[in-house]
Amino acid sequence: MKILVISTVIKDKQKETIMSAAAKAGAEVYFLQSENEITSDLQDAEIVYGFAVKLAKTSKKLKWLCVPSAGVDFLMRPDSFANEECLLTNSAGAYGVTIAEHIIAVSIMMMRNITDYYAASINGKWAVPKPQKSLKDCRITVLGTGDIGTSFARRAKAFEPESIVGVCRSGRCDEAAFDRVMKVEELDSILPETELLVMSLPATKETENILSRERMALLPSDAYIVNVGRGSAIDEDALAEFLDSGRLAGAALDVFRTEPLPEESRLWKTKNLLITPHVAGNLTLEHTLNRNVEMFCEDLINYAEGKEMRYLVDRKKGY
Repeated sequence: MKILVISTVIKDKQKETIMSAAAKAGAEVYFLQSENEITSDLQDAEIVYGFAVKLAKTSKKLKWLCVPSAGVDFLMRPDSFANEECLLTNSAGAYGVTIAEHIIAVSIMMMRNITDYYAASINGKWAVPKPQKSLKDCRITVLGTGDIGTSFARRAKAFEPESIVGVCRSGRCDEAAFDRVMKVEELDSILPETELLVMSLPATKETENILSRERMALLPSDAYIVNVGRGSAIDEDALAEFLDSGRLAGAALDVFRTEPLPEESRLWKTKNLLITPHVAGNLTLEHTLNRNVEMFCEDLINYAEGKEMRYLVDRKKGY
């Protein structure tokens, strides 16, 4: 059994973890920097850990693809897999810590005007103090109560917000940090009470444009939006209009409909918009990288022993 590990960030520590698990599974491991390094003698690999879109599309011998990302929308097209029975797992559950910290960071930056003060400082100016807002007594709505949403809610709770409301498809979540959990169908009723809207949704048909122009209009004019899920969840043109007109206080976007964000995009010049280049997650934090590898190795043992795999993606649902 051949395993291809395709990554530019895995270090010796993580390689040792993978090799140990592979030895238990009776597998050979080949470490590559990119999919372009897959030689003819590796085309018959049974397992790939990494991004191998081309191989998945052409190899009928590939039985399991594990991607080191939470999102798998790029693998949801009908022709994504030559082997329709190929298992797909993701790394949802590895990114809660790093993305939750990002949400806290950008929320505070916006609410305390840090971006304005920093912009003034690099131009050698002593900025005039502005009124600030706080996470304390804030009414927070978290759209998406998976690992990222719950990890954020637990950390936000320490800031003593007035409320943290979770919103998800089922309307059920066991995370104690949420004061209550609502169904997506009830989203419109909570938006007028929301001061900070955090979005951590996958890209699916149901989440496409979920924050529409009409829903933005339901938010208070002093509300902030943070999106760390997928750019397809927001009407970007409407958001730019709302921010430029002062109809919303601010937004922080880490994800966009088109990435990298085109140079001609109006978002670059939109007022009170904090842009980060899809870096809330990634594998830049050692904790995230370690957890990512651990999850793959856990399912590798499950796969080898014929047990149910823990991180399987439902390809019909898209997550």
